[in-house]
Amino acid sequence: MAKLILLTLVGLGLAFFRDHRSSYQRRFNVFREVEPVDLPNCHLIKGIEAGSEDLEILPNGLAFISSGLKYPGIKSFEPDKPGKILLMDLNEKDPEVVELEMTGSKLDLSLFNPHGISTFTDEGNAVYLLVVNHPNYKTTVELFKFQEEEKSLLHLKTITHTLLSRYVYIAEFLAHKIHVYEKHANWTLTPLKSLEFNTLVDNISVDPVTGDLWVGCHPNGKKLFFYDEENPPPSEVLRIQDILTEEPKVTQVYAENGTVLQGSTVAAVYKGKMLVGTVFHKALYCEL
Repeated sequence: MAKLILLTLVGLGLAFFRDHRSSYQRRFNVFREVEPVDLPNCHLIKGIEAGSEDLEILPNGLAFISSGLKYPGIKSFEPDKPGKILLMDLNEKDPEVVELEMTGSKLDLSLFNPHGISTFTDEGNAVYLLVVNHPNYKTTVELFKFQEEEKSLLHLKTITHTLLSRYVYIAEFLAHKIHVYEKHANWTLTPLKSLEFNTLVDNISVDPVTGDLWVGCHPNGKKLFFYDEENPPPSEVLRIQDILTEEPKVTQVYAENGTVLQGSTVAAVYKGKMLVGTVFHKALYCEL
């Protein structure tokens, strides 16, 4: 009897291990390799060496880029340097990035660890940035006002709340899905549909002109979280057109096995130009 129980427990353990391994392999797309989709007019952006995890492009072509994210389990090429916010003017013929100086209230810049970026413009055309920050791996939101003439950010406020660590994701990373909700005037949400992909979907940017979704993706999650410089994480950009229709059109705009760009997180477009950011690597500029 004891031997039978032992064999049963071993069998259950092996079954659990197989199921767990299968789930892990499926969620992280462990075995997927990328077939390159090349764009001829692309080049890496000089001055971005430690990631460009999120970016926002204003209607006037100014792009804000967060760089230098450090987080447990994620590779960092500059682990001892604080993060920064970069500016890029896509109206220029050969746009370059400029690091924005941060001034104002008591923000500890040595602990600045920027993640996501959102922007809004008030009725007077003043531009504000909301930046998710992880000082000492905690979570705050930093409010900045963009000062265009000085090429700087005026820090106005640090927002903290116990609910900041609870997120509602439209892109469900490990489930390979994008969920679509309808937002009502009373701020409630109604789920409309979900789209499933053969990739780990990350940040989503909406083209304000066409309504198309541009998504930075990770074709192979294992390579992202278990970094190997000999076999780096690939990059992928998807464009989703007519997402509210019965048959949205999904186009693989860019794909690369990591030799040029590692771990793409976000893509955004402006007047035929595209920026592609990464978790910890470089950033790509393309003329579409």
